[in-house]
Amino acid sequence: MKTLHAPTYTCPEDFLSGLTTQQYIASKRIGTAVYLGLHLEKPLLVEGPAGVGKTELAKALASLLEVPLVRMQCYEGLDESKALYEWKYGKQLLYTQILRDKLGELMQGAGTLEKALEKLHAHDDLFYSESFLEPRPLLRALREPAGCVLLVDEIDKADPEFEAFLLELLSDYQISVPELGTVSAKVRPIVLLTSNGARELSDALRRRCLHLHIPYPEAALERQIVQTRVPELAPYLATSLVAFVHGLRALDLKKHPAVSETLDWARTLVLLNADELGEDLVRDTLTTLLKHEEDVATALAALPQVMQATRNAAQVHAARA
Repeated sequence: MKTLHAPTYTCPEDFLSGLTTQQYIASKRIGTAVYLGLHLEKPLLVEGPAGVGKTELAKALASLLEVPLVRMQCYEGLDESKALYEWKYGKQLLYTQILRDKLGELMQGAGTLEKALEKLHAHDDLFYSESFLEPRPLLRALREPAGCVLLVDEIDKADPEFEAFLLELLSDYQISVPELGTVSAKVRPIVLLTSNGARELSDALRRRCLHLHIPYPEAALERQIVQTRVPELAPYLATSLVAFVHGLRALDLKKHPAVSETLDWARTLVLLNADELGEDLVRDTLTTLLKHEEDVATALAALPQVMQATRNAAQVHAARA
């Protein structure tokens, strides 16, 4: 089994700089974890709230290494046929009809029942061959000729039985197809699994992975993310925006705004040609940040205090700049 060929990174800082070129702004902890996962050739289990950049990390990594991204979205009821492979039943049925029509020709020269059965068995083997196989994400990842980044997204939404099925892949980078035998990776893929914490994952899965938790970013890092991804937004407005979002995260909300919502709000302010973060503008666009009506009501009730904290944070940042 070959190892994925990737540019040489001599330290986590180099790798972190590489991710930055893909517009993925990360902390040193993230860069170190991905660097170690790549060089130790171990899967990386990435946990954290929804919207903090777990999936984006896999996309940035695939772009940085110039390999395909193979994504498998997990959900309740996901099974091997959707994740690994399926047989092309329509094509198999057509093949059966052709075989039936040609049965007389196939049996020519078979003087005994034993020889006739041998000829039939030869065509039966073809019935479960590569020609009739429909690869799904896991099998495609193992067969990528130059390697890939395999993203197993939201593994916590899949059933525990499917999680157990993944253990062979995570340990040995191979899977078993009953009709074909064991399929090993041509080039060892880089595997990232993400989890939002919907359920507790098994110890067996955790043992096979390096662990990375991505929390909500600190204000300085989130400002850098906003200024990188939405450069049209004025720096002073980005400072106020991030300070306001951090104020919302301190409230007792059902769903706190994540980085993805911060970026959506930044793009909204650019689209509206905003030049300051006033209360009226906040009221009109708050649903860009908050996805539940009860959270909107909570935020509006606390709006004067959050706005004052935002102004204070913006003043402190301006004084330090």
